[in-house]
Amino acid sequence: MIRLSSLLFALALLMWPGAAPIAQAASDGPVLLTVEIKGDDPQTLAFTRADLAALGETSFETETIWTSGVQTFTGVSLQTLAAHLGVSEGVLEARAINDYMVEVPLADAVEGGPIVAYLRNGQEMSVRSKGPLWLVYPYDSNPAYKSEAVYSRSIWQLERIDVQR
Repeated sequence: MIRLSSLLFALALLMWPGAAPIAQAASDGPVLLTVEIKGDDPQTLAFTRADLAALGETSFETETIWTSGVQTFTGVSLQTLAAHLGVSEGVLEARAINDYMVEVPLADAVEGGPIVAYLRNGQEMSVRSKGPLWLVYPYDSNPAYKSEAVYSRSIWQLERIDVQR
């Protein structure tokens, strides 16, 4: 009875006027990233790995403080994702599976900047290996990326981004 009541309550919340609709992922597969766009016209978007790859795939090689040796990361650039979402200034609230949350300034979304990686060394990343998504910066390409502030933004096990438009 309690379970049924909880289900009905959750359903009522989803149907509440003003509730943001959840856009279905365009591709089959598990949803890896949920993005909630807040503002006058709120939206919730769901992305599979294929959806992210369809935005445009990019790769770079870099060393990290969490891995050994040079790693190759592949994913969608933060710049491309932000453009797709229609945001160009402000802050992204990025949240991991374990509820770790960090604010990422949209000023970081630049050409040659960070990517939302879904592959490391050509392989999908398991939760145990910091996946399935990791916001990773090309640390070796810019000394400014080798800072505590940037390391704190390098959120792995990324599952959600909230953005104010």
